[in-house]
Amino acid sequence: MNVSRIQVSMALLLSLGIVQSLSVAEQGKPARDYHVTPVPFNRVQVADGFWTPRLDASRTVTIPYAFEQCEKTGRISNFEKAAGRKPGKHEGACFNDSDLYKIMEGAAYSLQVHPDSDRRQYLDRLIRIIGAAQWEDGYLFTFYSVPERQPDKLWTNIAWIHEQYCAGHLYEAAVAHYEVTGDEAFLRIARRNADLICRIFHPAGRTDPPGHQEIEIGLCRLYRVTGDEKYLQQAKFFLDQRGRLGRRGPDGRGGLYGTYGQDHIPVVEQTEAVGHSVRAAYQYTGMADVAALTGNVDYIQAIDTIWNDVVDTKLYLTGGIGAAGGHEGFGGPYELPNMTAYCETCASIANVLWNHRMFLMRGDAKYIDVLERTMYNAVLSGISLEGDRFFYPNVLESIGQHQRSPWFGCACCPSNVARFIPSVPGFAYASKEDDVYINLFLGSDVTIPTAENNVRLVQETRFPWEGRVKIRVEPEIASNFAVHVRIPGWARNQPVPSDLYSFLGESPSEASLAVNGEPVPLQMDRGYASLQRNWTRGDTIQLDLPMPVRRIVSHDKVTSNAGKVALQRGPLVYCLEGPDNGGKVLDLVLPDHADLSPRFQPELLGGMVALHGEAETAKRTLDGRIVPDAKRPCVAIPYYAWAHRGPSQMTIWPARTPQGARPKPADTLTYLSKTTASFVHVSLDAIKDQNVPGDSADSSNLQLDFWPHSGTTEWVQFEWDQGHALSRATVYWFDDTGRGACRVPKSWRILFQAADGRFQPVKHGGPYGTEVDKFNQVEFDPVTTTSLKIEIDLQETWSAGILEVVIE
Repeated sequence: MNVSRIQVSMALLLSLGIVQSLSVAEQGKPARDYHVTPVPFNRVQVADGFWTPRLDASRTVTIPYAFEQCEKTGRISNFEKAAGRKPGKHEGACFNDSDLYKIMEGAAYSLQVHPDSDRRQYLDRLIRIIGAAQWEDGYLFTFYSVPERQPDKLWTNIAWIHEQYCAGHLYEAAVAHYEVTGDEAFLRIARRNADLICRIFHPAGRTDPPGHQEIEIGLCRLYRVTGDEKYLQQAKFFLDQRGRLGRRGPDGRGGLYGTYGQDHIPVVEQTEAVGHSVRAAYQYTGMADVAALTGNVDYIQAIDTIWNDVVDTKLYLTGGIGAAGGHEGFGGPYELPNMTAYCETCASIANVLWNHRMFLMRGDAKYIDVLERTMYNAVLSGISLEGDRFFYPNVLESIGQHQRSPWFGCACCPSNVARFIPSVPGFAYASKEDDVYINLFLGSDVTIPTAENNVRLVQETRFPWEGRVKIRVEPEIASNFAVHVRIPGWARNQPVPSDLYSFLGESPSEASLAVNGEPVPLQMDRGYASLQRNWTRGDTIQLDLPMPVRRIVSHDKVTSNAGKVALQRGPLVYCLEGPDNGGKVLDLVLPDHADLSPRFQPELLGGMVALHGEAETAKRTLDGRIVPDAKRPCVAIPYYAWAHRGPSQMTIWPARTPQGARPKPADTLTYLSKTTASFVHVSLDAIKDQNVPGDSADSSNLQLDFWPHSGTTEWVQFEWDQGHALSRATVYWFDDTGRGACRVPKSWRILFQAADGRFQPVKHGGPYGTEVDKFNQVEFDPVTTTSLKIEIDLQETWSAGILEVVIE
């Protein structure tokens, strides 16, 4: 293989932890690296009914659309201003440079598979602008360069301003561009910046860690492509500074960022996934890279332990990570709420990258099991089928208020998707010495260079809709080697590599393999069926994966899923969504005995297998019981495809019994009223859904709040078609102290509509309570009225909210 061919084939190698790489000076591969070598995406020719449309949409829609948004939102003009080509102030957030870099990285990947002279010229123009914006010493960050250079501010707030985070994405984009084009212009810009950082941050200089982990990954990529050892040592230095202040922190959390930024203790002592989930997963990915390149065993032991913590207690069924929106990160063990799940799209992408590194290190299919689950579900949910609408958080349940957005002020997720989707084929195959690994199932043609051979594999499959995979094996030289075929955990009665989720009952069938038409026993090794034999051209492998509809339940400690069940078929997690189910799904009950039939529907959302069956509805009675109400047909679709038909209810975890459902409310006066409010944030219906909150901070069933209003008088009004005799009203206040802007109100009162149409205060003998974590009841002299109003005076600097109202 000549040098030019190697250069053309290396775009995504580095992001995936490839063993062999060339430096600019052609210095050869690093002395150490991962034990397993993945096959870069550009070697994999994809012709697949599921993935080809997504790869095409990424190239023709997502990437150009993202560049267009960068033009519209000032991300590109910030560089033009920094280069002196335009006047004006900096536009947008401090970290916006990173978005342009990520999209450029994705555009470089697309060039490698589909050369496009216009796109190449566009990238060249951007690189010239970026180069002109760079300072003479290598500094490059438009936030401190516009409207003029501000040298006194450099590195003064690295905790939150993200200079190094942007630098990391600069390095990744520059390496990708160089490996695709062979042009060193962008790489020189990146190296000048990295050299500056190496001069500033070192044991005798600045020793504070970066605010957002990413630069460590970028530095490792620079090391692989240049062979310059200082970039690898700089990545390790940054990792080792985290937690350096450790137990000396005045708040007991340690470091500059505490647990939020994984800075509470040194990285080699960390045993739990804590804090911001994107930062965390990038850190673990960087630790894996540095460990592979240096042989640091302490790093390996730490990320092994943290991986177990995530998969045992903090992984959503979709593969998403990060339960809490307040800090965009991990909750405690088994804290996995559905309606308020955060599951940031960037965190899902980071989870894929981390698990791929773990596979390269260990050669164990359990990491690919997590990768596949995350990719097919949590990641694909983050982008529309068309490729131009995006989710930032990815909830697992909705009352109908969610829809994908065309862009975000903080656009980390769309730009991350733009670089991720083209990389997907690079997770499918790998090699180790003479052996090859088949990790993912997609129609494809690939030639894998091994130690002594070139092995061509041709996959034919309709996966994930069907479980049959035909693989043609064509070694250049007939020889003895092993083909390791992954048998997914979901095909071996194991949804994830822990007891966090379990299938209900055993699968009625098992995976099977045949070679040249002859069945062979499954010789399993770390999740792979290992086929060791003398392979010759024309040999075929046929894999049959059972794909029945499987029901999944959670560990008992996941209280948010108590009494609930999830559906999975193959790698796909399914959801119930309003458009297929009469508009409502949260009151549905899916009994264990209900049959569910898979049916391929080519006209539905790009073509998919939907699950058809019969469910029951649940209703609350006036005496508080929850009982079955009626039977009705139900349809489940793959989770990734939800929210394409307008806002609607959705759930991944329907109830198994009526008690696990969100029942239709009983016909109380509150529920039967026409309800209005002076202002609605989140949900007006939440105050009469009859779901009793766990405490005043419990937003799992949503709430009505008046944020961002503060210091105002707000109201909620209940109206009926006829008069009712009323004498009592009860309110459960929403108060999210510690994570939000709502507190109990300063005061409140109840008014009724008199016969003349005017509202008058009720006569009452007790106080209007504002206690948290309880129902505040007010009894008043009986009135007969068609309308009752609750007026609420907000505290001067705080908003307020209501979880539940009862009127009697």
